[in-house]
Amino acid sequence: MARKQRTVRRKGEISGVGLHSGKSTSLRIEPAAENAGVTFIRDDLPKSPRVPARSENLREMQRRTALIGDRDADVHTVEHFLACCTGLGIDNLDVFLDGPECPGVDGSARPFLELLESLGIEEQEAERTVLKPAQPISVKASGDATVVAMPAPSGLTASYTLDYGHEYLDVQHFSLRVTPETFKAEVAGARTFCLESEAQALRKMNLGLGATYENTLVVGADGPINNELRFPDEFARHKTLDLLGDLFLLGCDLDAHVIAYKSGHVANLRLVRALLEPRRKKASSLGSVQIRRILPHRYPFLLVDRVVEVDGFQRAVGIKNVSVNEPFFQGHYPSEPIMPGVLILEAMAQLAGILLLRKLELTGKVPVLLSIDRVKFRRAVVPGDQIRMEATTIRLSSGRGRVRCRSTVEGALVSEARLNFALTEPPSA
Repeated sequence: MARKQRTVRRKGEISGVGLHSGKSTSLRIEPAAENAGVTFIRDDLPKSPRVPARSENLREMQRRTALIGDRDADVHTVEHFLACCTGLGIDNLDVFLDGPECPGVDGSARPFLELLESLGIEEQEAERTVLKPAQPISVKASGDATVVAMPAPSGLTASYTLDYGHEYLDVQHFSLRVTPETFKAEVAGARTFCLESEAQALRKMNLGLGATYENTLVVGADGPINNELRFPDEFARHKTLDLLGDLFLLGCDLDAHVIAYKSGHVANLRLVRALLEPRRKKASSLGSVQIRRILPHRYPFLLVDRVVEVDGFQRAVGIKNVSVNEPFFQGHYPSEPIMPGVLILEAMAQLAGILLLRKLELTGKVPVLLSIDRVKFRRAVVPGDQIRMEATTIRLSSGRGRVRCRSTVEGALVSEARLNFALTEPPSA
C-alpha cells in the first residue's frame, strides 16, 4: 500500500570534510514541495545549479555515487545522505551544498539521520509511487559481484554478503527489513572502510583525501587501525547502507528483497536502471489526436507528430517528421531547405509542454515559457529527417518548471536547451 510523501518541517545544516575531495563543505536542508524529490543545489556556483537525485543524472565514478545536473554541476558521495532518505522515508528536500561533495562527517549516515530527525518529519498529501518487480531482476558488475531484486509482497528487505578474502576481513552477511526503526538502529551508524593496502593507491588517484582513522575504518591485518568496530559485521552493514542510498535513485519506494553479493556502487546503480527499464518500456505513447487534446497548437504550428514514450512526469520522447512540404521551407533557404533553429526549439518546447501538462492537469495550471538557456545547435535539419526529441523534467514545483531537452537525427545531436516555465492559472474566457 502506498504511503504519503514526506519532507522536513524546518531548515537545518551540517558541515564536514568530503571523504574524497578533502574539502570542507556545508550541507543545508530545506523542505520541498510534493513530487519535487531530493535536489542538490550547488550554491557555491553561479546561478546555483540544481542536481536532482534521479537515475538519469548518474555519473559512474570510483568508490562513490555521483550525480551531474543543471549546467553540468557535479555532486559527489551522496549515498550516505540518500540512504537516510530511504531509511526514514523522506522524499522531498532541497539540499544546498557549498562544494562538490557531501560532508563525510564520521563516515556513516548517523549524523545526517540525527539532523533530519531534529528538523521534524512532515507528511504531505501526495502518495509515494511504489515499484513492485514482477519477476527477479539480476545484474552483474566486475568479477562475480551481483545484485538481484526478488519480488516481495510489500516493503523492502536488503541482504548483503561481503567476501574480501582478507586475513581479517573475510566473509560477512547482513540482512535487514528496512523500516525507520531498523535503519536507525542497525545500519545508520556503520562507517565507510578500506583496506590498508588500498589507502595509498586511492590517494594517488586523488581519492580519500579527506579520510582519517576517525571517519574511515582502515583495515589492517589485525583489524581497524586506531579505531574500534561499532558492530562485529560493520563492513557488511555499511555496504547495505550504500545499497540503500543508491536505491533512492529509483525515485519511488521498492517492494522487493534485494540480495547483493560483493556489489559496489556500479552494480547497485545498474540494478536501479534495470528495475526502471520495464516501466520505461511500458510508458504510454500519444498519437496526433491525443496530442491535439493536450496542446492548443494546430497546423502549421503543431510540431510534434507523436509521442513514443512517456515516463510518468519525468521524461517524454517525441517525434517530428520533417517533410519537404513544410510551409517554412518556402521562405527559409528555399533553394537549399534547412529547418529554422527557432522551430526546433519550439518543437522541443511543445514536447516539454506535453510532459508538464500531464502533471498540471491535476492542478488546473498551464505552463508558460519564460526563458531558454544553454541553447546549442550542432547540425542542420533538412527534408527527410526525423527529429527525435527528449524532454526530462529537472524541477517541477507549484510555481516553476524546468525541463532539459535534446534533439537528435539518426543518433546525432541536433540541438539542446534548458526551458524554464511559469506555472500559471489559465486565462479566463
